[in-house]
Amino acid sequence: MHTWHWHNWQGLPYLTCSLLKDWHHGFFTQQFWPRSPQDLTKVLHPEASAYRLKQVHGNIVLTPQEIHSKLSAGGDEVTGSGDGALAWGDGLISEQPLQAVWVASADCTPVLIGDVKTRQVAALHAGWRGTAAKIVPQAIARLQHQGSQLNDLRIAMGPAIAGEVYQVSLEVAAEVGASITPHPEEQQIIDALHELPNSPLLADPSPGKVRLDVRRVNVLQLENLGISAEQIAIASYCTYQTPEYFFSYRREQQKKIQWSGIVR
Repeated sequence: MHTWHWHNWQGLPYLTCSLLKDWHHGFFTQQFWPRSPQDLTKVLHPEASAYRLKQVHGNIVLTPQEIHSKLSAGGDEVTGSGDGALAWGDGLISEQPLQAVWVASADCTPVLIGDVKTRQVAALHAGWRGTAAKIVPQAIARLQHQGSQLNDLRIAMGPAIAGEVYQVSLEVAAEVGASITPHPEEQQIIDALHELPNSPLLADPSPGKVRLDVRRVNVLQLENLGISAEQIAIASYCTYQTPEYFFSYRREQQKKIQWSGIVR
C-alpha cells in the first residue's frame, strides 16, 4: 500500500504521498489559507517558479510556455490583467526543471502525477465536470506526447469529497459515467455503473439521486488506459468529513480552497 504522511511547516500541516517520494510535493490544508502558490512553492522548493490557472471545470491542460503565449496574446481565455492575469484551464504539465505546478480544490479531486523516467510532473483539478471530460486521460496523452510511457507514471489523488457523502442527480452521474462506459442512454449508464465491481455509485434515499465517488471514476479511466492499481494512490481523507483540515464547498458554501502542488 502507498502511504500518506503528515508534515509540518511552521506548525501548519500538509500531506505527501510515498508514491511521489521522488518529487517535492504537497497536498496543503486549509491552515495555509490564504497563502498563494508562490508562497507555498517556497515550502517545497525555494528556487522553483510557481504556475497556476484560472480553473474553469473543464479539461484544458497547459504547459507554462502555453500560459505565457496565452497571456501575451490576451483574448477570451485569460482573466485579469498585468501580474494578476491568469490563463483558463484545469491542468498543468511541466516542461522544464524547477517548475512548480499547482491546482486549487475544495471538494474536487486534486491529482498530482510524476514520471519516474522523464521526471515530468502534472497537477490536475478533477471535479465531476473535469472527470466527465476526461481531464486525467487528456493530461496523460500530453505527457505521452512529451515522451512518457504509461508504466512510468505515478498518480496520487488527494483529499476530496468521498462518494458516501456526495449526492448528485442521476443526470450528473450519467454524464460522469459516460467517460467509462460505452452506453448512450442515461439509465443504461447508471445500470452499468452499479454493476461494476467496487462501483463508483452508491444508493441515495432521495428519488432521482445517487452518491458518486468521483475519484473511483478517475481510477477506472486510468485502468481503461492500461495503468495498474499499483501506480495509483488515493488519500483516505474526505474534505466534507474532515473540517479540521480541509475546506469543503459542499459543507460551507464558501469559495475557500486548499492548494496541491508538485515540483519538477
